Amino acid sequence: MNQIEPRNWRKASHSGSEHGNCVEAGSDRDKVAIRDTAAREAGAITLPAAHFATLLAAARQGSLTL
Repeated sequence: MNQIEPRNWRKASHSGSEHGNCVEAGSDRDKVAIRDTAAREAGAITLPAAHFATLLAAARQGSLTL
């Protein structure tokens, strides 16, 4: 999948300053990129926007397990 470099990254509202658990997301056309703010140089995971919406909906519903 092609990598993207969004112009504007947004930090997740539930990301806190404690323990370095911060995630940023950015979009570019029809793709969404997600990255760890503590390791920006490691790159990002890029998903089609529709897949990101499905992932986000599952997370909001508590349907994801680790």
